[in-house]
Amino acid sequence: MSARRLPGFGVQVAIGMAAGLALGFAARSLGGANAPLGTTLHTLGQIFVQLLKALVPALVFTAIVGSIAALRDLQNAARLVVQTLLWFALTALAAVSIGIALGLLLQPGLHAGVSPATAAAPSTTGSWLDFLKGLVPANMLGLTASTTLADGGATTVVGFNVLQIIVAAIAIGAAAVSVGEAGAGFLAFNASALAVFRRLLRWVIALTPIGSAALIGDAVVRYGWTTLTSLGTYALAVYLGLALVLLVVYPAVLASHGLSPAWFYRRAWPAIQLGFVSRSSVGTLPVTEELTERALGVPRAYAAFAVPLGATTKMDGCAAVYPAISAIFVAQFFGIALHPSDYAVIAAVSVLGSAATAGLTGATVMLTLTLSTLGLPLEGVGLLLAIDPILDMGRTATNVAGQMLVPVIVAHRERLVTSVTT
Repeated sequence: MSARRLPGFGVQVAIGMAAGLALGFAARSLGGANAPLGTTLHTLGQIFVQLLKALVPALVFTAIVGSIAALRDLQNAARLVVQTLLWFALTALAAVSIGIALGLLLQPGLHAGVSPATAAAPSTTGSWLDFLKGLVPANMLGLTASTTLADGGATTVVGFNVLQIIVAAIAIGAAAVSVGEAGAGFLAFNASALAVFRRLLRWVIALTPIGSAALIGDAVVRYGWTTLTSLGTYALAVYLGLALVLLVVYPAVLASHGLSPAWFYRRAWPAIQLGFVSRSSVGTLPVTEELTERALGVPRAYAAFAVPLGATTKMDGCAAVYPAISAIFVAQFFGIALHPSDYAVIAAVSVLGSAATAGLTGATVMLTLTLSTLGLPLEGVGLLLAIDPILDMGRTATNVAGQMLVPVIVAHRERLVTSVTT
């Protein structure tokens, strides 16, 4: 008798999320985050995200170097880069336009149930200078370290800046290609290392259903939905904007290129689901790149460049819909009138600002960049932080979808897609 066949990967992830919801509600009834079940869910979720993030620096570096070596054989490499950036901008412009329209239509700042006393400036802010400094790697690997003192001891945490890794990898890959035969050994070693890291990636991806269950369960335990009541109109506006981008803008772009939205979402859904529960585009990056190549048929030489770049600079949720609605919310809450020129500024900052905040702390930094550019009070950020984790789920899912959409569109336009697209 033949062995029973397991359901598809997307179905496994969906089952994991459903199990996570059930476990999360069970943990809430058994004592919440400090109960054994709540602690277990949190620990398993964090371990899974750490496993994904541990692969990111090595995977991005070797993949980018390999893509530079492969792109030399493509006559349209420069055209691919230009089209990628162009579609990043076009879809971001559509997303921010939706955010502005919803902010004006629903007027969330006039229907807020929060107290002005909760207004507080965030500890981390963004600026255009951060963008320029963030482009230059602090070291060849784009790694950073910070030390904090607590209870008489010191704790050092090592992190990484994906944008700096991309810049360093592009430079090193270009140098290896330019030196000719002298760089052949390095490129061969890089190709071997990339194969090893991809195998590790497949092993980690196999744990995605378990990781999804733990992450969604932990989210239910820690955040629930009760905090949405005071900012219900604002949360509705954000999620409605994200839904319009995911379910209207992206399908329209796909259909205009003769691609089936059902085909795209069926293959991209596991990464979108993981983005929702993990709330990390960088943590989801290995899965995003794997599915963009294997399931959506984008050639590795192009996907290895476009997907990591998108994970740092293509954020339609965090850098377009969210800051547009939030900026209008802050202006309405404090009674500050915005003019047509201000909405144009919001659009410009959203299209350019995701690159300016790459490698920094996501949506909050993007919002402070938008508010400071408009001259709105940064204290308004404090009004919105209570429900930020809940909003971040939808924002990240939208980000991940956009990071997969653009490479598919560009590859299709250049006739590079290698799989069936219906």
